[in-house]
Amino acid sequence: MLAAAPMARLSVPTSSGIFSLSDLNLVHLPSPVVSGLRSSSRPVSLRIRCAATKPAKSPAEEDWKIKREVLLEKRVRSVDVKEALRLQKENNFVILDVRPEAEFKEAHPPGAINVQVYRLIKEWTAWDIARRAAFAFFGIFSGTEENPEFLQSVESKLGKDAKIIVACSSGGTMRPSQNLPEGQQSRSLIAAYLLVLNGYKNVFHLDGGLYTWFKEGLPSVSEDE
Repeated sequence: MLAAAPMARLSVPTSSGIFSLSDLNLVHLPSPVVSGLRSSSRPVSLRIRCAATKPAKSPAEEDWKIKREVLLEKRVRSVDVKEALRLQKENNFVILDVRPEAEFKEAHPPGAINVQVYRLIKEWTAWDIARRAAFAFFGIFSGTEENPEFLQSVESKLGKDAKIIVACSSGGTMRPSQNLPEGQQSRSLIAAYLLVLNGYKNVFHLDGGLYTWFKEGLPSVSEDE
């Protein structure tokens, strides 16, 4: 009677991670066949385990994970649009609209202050031209970059003790879900991160964003009014 064959290990990289044939349990095979994995007329029993690993996170995902941890540690709270309106009216909260200036001029909550956290790419260095080309490749002809003057502009308008609700179009979320275990980053959450990192202590975040604010029919004004 033939002895049980040794285990063979084989790992194959795939687009979703590593597919590991970690336990090819070859039973009743002579060792020459095992070593060469040649065909045999004898019965073969295979036990295959798939140990696919999760895809590695991108640098952007890792960066957002760190930002989210800071926001949670600093206890930045998300409020819905109606709560935000109440806080603005009754508790002297200021809505900080971090959308581009053109969007702000179109419509914004009354009394909101606009400081864009991202701006259109301004310079024409070789690096900036390359970035414009990269945006254009994806059909985006108004490429943006982080606004290096964001904090300076906020500090010129709001003191560190100001009560702030940061708002953008979509809002994003810090709440985990099955598809988004780290929530979803947004311009307003990134702006809130920069504020709490630089000494602002009363920072809230507009859940649902200004899209929801306008959809709910809450007060809004434009620069032409």
